[in-house]
Amino acid sequence: MTAVAADILPSVVLPAGIAKQAETVATRDAKPNLIGMSREELGEALRSVGVEERQVKMRVQQLWHWLYLRGADHFDRMTNVAKEMRRALDTKYSIQRPEIVSEQISVDGTRKWLLRFPARGAGRPVEIETVYIPEEGRGTLCVSSQVGCTLTCAFCHTGTQKLVRNLTSEEIVSQVLVARDRLGDYPGTPAANGAIVPREGRFVSNIVMMGMGEPLFNFDAVAQALTIMTDGDGLSLSKRRVTLSTSGVVPNIARIGAETGVMLAVSLHAARDDLRDVLVPLNRKFPIAELLEACRAYPALSNARRITFEYVMLKGVNDSPADALELVRVLKGIPAKINLIPFNPWPGSKYQCSDWETIEQFADIVNHAGYASPIRTPRGRDILAACGQLKSASERLRIKDRLAAEEGLSAERGEGLALRAMIATDDDED
Repeated sequence: MTAVAADILPSVVLPAGIAKQAETVATRDAKPNLIGMSREELGEALRSVGVEERQVKMRVQQLWHWLYLRGADHFDRMTNVAKEMRRALDTKYSIQRPEIVSEQISVDGTRKWLLRFPARGAGRPVEIETVYIPEEGRGTLCVSSQVGCTLTCAFCHTGTQKLVRNLTSEEIVSQVLVARDRLGDYPGTPAANGAIVPREGRFVSNIVMMGMGEPLFNFDAVAQALTIMTDGDGLSLSKRRVTLSTSGVVPNIARIGAETGVMLAVSLHAARDDLRDVLVPLNRKFPIAELLEACRAYPALSNARRITFEYVMLKGVNDSPADALELVRVLKGIPAKINLIPFNPWPGSKYQCSDWETIEQFADIVNHAGYASPIRTPRGRDILAACGQLKSASERLRIKDRLAAEEGLSAERGEGLALRAMIATDDDED
């Protein structure tokens, strides 16, 4: 990394418009937000402001269009909605975004936003992190579902932050809206200064529910948010481009597939129960055999709709040839892709990333067994935005410490990354 690159690592000073938004959000009252409501709930909101029953369906469609297709953040922008209705809605409801506390930009173009949501009930305001990863031909948004996490996976930074609460459907969907706002991903809106986006098409084309939290422990809000994201009249994201990642909440796996139709990713990380019990403590409740049986029964599973198994590469822990052979053995018969993740360092972690030669040897064994085994390109490490690094109340390493943490892997990796043809993020299905 160059000195110029290092200069952009600290949080970006937000433009005046965003700062004003932050002040507004911080001082607004507790009006319900229409963002994240189902169509039925929007109908009830309209009835509450006096809309006649015969007009409700049409008015719901108008609101849906403005919220999700046009990205309206104030009722006054809804120009084909009567002024009286706009005023009535503004009196009782909100469509404002969360406060953007900070925006960090990685040297590779990855963006991380720290978002603050207002207090609910007697609680306090909460903060979560959302990450945008631009690539050739697509842009992937990593969305959080909880504030903190209960799972305490041994290699994951997020797991060191205790669970504060689940996010609502509004708060989950709002992460997508904030990203589209900042990237200029709505008709007629410019991208924020410095935004790196795909050359053509939608800037937010893929969603991965892989941010903070376990999505299947927040089932109802996540399912409703995913339904809104994939609704063809609004955000209109393809279900094949939306992936939910779970650590293995077995009872809800089939249900999320049946209710949303999105792609499934499983944080596996070990092929033996004794090791996975340590790395992913949820395994003690839902062991590997039970988890994989649920995967085999996932709705619409096929070679065209494979399950992604995520496997973080930990030096001397789970990266031996024997581990690779056991992995392909237990996955036999499941249409799958095995996504190998070089471990991303974070403050206080006791693990190291596997040597690059070891990762490639592991990938070769998996490939020879007939499974695709892309090695995920580490993205956003310099701003702690990579897989397993998100934490809204984390210590921030100084720049030189971040560089030192990366130096080992970078040296070992050498030219291997450039030579490998199958490198992808979690959601490379079209």
